[in-house]
Amino acid sequence: MAPAIHSSADARRIAKRRLPWMVFDYIDGAAGAETGADRNRSAFDALTLRPRILRDVSQRDLSSTVFGRKTKAPFGISPMGMCNLSGPGADLMLARLAAREEVPLGVSTVSSTPLEDIIEEAQGHAWFQLYFSGDGTETFKLVERAKAAGYETLVLTVDVPEVGRRPRELRHGFTMPFRIGPWQFLDFALHPRWSITSLLAGKPDMANFRMDGFSFDRKASRAKADWDTLKQLREAWKGNLVVKGVLDPEDAGRLKSEGVDAIQVSSHGARQLESAPAPISVLPAIREAVGPDYPLFFDTGLRSGEDVVKAYMQGADFAFFGRVLQFAIAAGGEEGLEQLWSVLTSETSITLAQIGATEMPRAG
Repeated sequence: MAPAIHSSADARRIAKRRLPWMVFDYIDGAAGAETGADRNRSAFDALTLRPRILRDVSQRDLSSTVFGRKTKAPFGISPMGMCNLSGPGADLMLARLAAREEVPLGVSTVSSTPLEDIIEEAQGHAWFQLYFSGDGTETFKLVERAKAAGYETLVLTVDVPEVGRRPRELRHGFTMPFRIGPWQFLDFALHPRWSITSLLAGKPDMANFRMDGFSFDRKASRAKADWDTLKQLREAWKGNLVVKGVLDPEDAGRLKSEGVDAIQVSSHGARQLESAPAPISVLPAIREAVGPDYPLFFDTGLRSGEDVVKAYMQGADFAFFGRVLQFAIAAGGEEGLEQLWSVLTSETSITLAQIGATEMPRAG
């Protein structure tokens, strides 16, 4: 039986106790001294919502529409690498949740379950997230695989020209694939619940590269990607193209003019550039740059339903939760994930009632 989860903070607290230090710090950590992560939280906390009274808010609708497809919830699931570190089968738990809630699930290039298996379990409610690497040869092979698997939306992550330095990872010697030395062995031994269930299920790895001709170095440079790369991708991919990791209004305007179908405002959970602005603080300027009708998605720093409503009021059309869902899995498996999703949905609905709204708000 999963422990009771009443907030994302509960999920994180329990996950911290259950996960090996190395795994927890990989999921939880941010770049540098992690002031960027603190800034993201402070920016959300500084935003207030205006309570309204005596409005009939007894019937509230949390649904949204993304690329013409209706969702049951106003938020989806961000692409996250190596989710099975949080618990065996985590990728497929997220896929089943996406199918049930009819929300998009971001499937990472470095997922620990093959991209074909995830979209099948998600009943089509999956987007493939793409990292450009090397000279792009293997990148475009993955594009063809995603197309063959039935993906209709591709998410190009552009905020990792070089992988940010995350000291918590480095101190633990975190690498993918795993290298288990004396320190890691001790860490796993002191967390037997995780070690027994996770390692006996098979050492997690980057499943999309288990085939001849494919390799991936998580820390390899991706610095060669440029606007010509985007043009090539746009020509190769006829489905929906989202660019994720945008924090500059000028960049956003150019992406729109280059034929990108949507932009995801994100700082990669503050895991890349410690000094980057809080995404929620630049969201209004990006909305102004792309106009009122252009699809604008948001992730980074979301911890509650109130945060989701704040993101919509700052200009987002849809939002995505990330690491808190992994913490819920680590805390209580699939039951824990469902508990936290219910909490986030309930928080969002209650927030709408408090501000006198019956549906998700729009900026302005």
